[in-house]
Amino acid sequence: MLIGINPLLSPELLMILQAMGHGDEIALVDANFPAKSNSRRLVRLDGVDVSQVLTAVLSVLPLDSFVKAPANCMQVVGKPKEVPPAVADFQTLVDKLSTLKTKIARIERFGFYERAKTCFAIVATSDRRLYANIILTKGVIGADGKVVQ
Repeated sequence: MLIGINPLLSPELLMILQAMGHGDEIALVDANFPAKSNSRRLVRLDGVDVSQVLTAVLSVLPLDSFVKAPANCMQVVGKPKEVPPAVADFQTLVDKLSTLKTKIARIERFGFYERAKTCFAIVATSDRRLYANIILTKGVIGADGKVVQ
């Protein structure tokens, strides 16, 4: 255990978050997401939901202020404007925990799968909520130790 580090941030996940560079992306996905077949690096965090992992990740990962949408979720199939409960929860967490205030963008289902394939890593959870998937783009921490915005 470390002081001030969320216990969900396992040694493997901390190593991945630290190794990511500016602009690299990480996908946090639900139990239904085809994580194994879409990942370059896979971290399993069974027994937790994506909101718990998002809370832990946002405690150490800055969002990218240089891109239009540093947080992206999957659109509801056939209802692209619908906001599923999981995504509403994610928006509340981003608003509360990130220094960068941003609206979560949405990506069509198969586009989301393709983008997940290019992510630095995928974190798979046992979240059973539908559409509980989010891709985060890592931002920059300046020489002063503050998030660059």
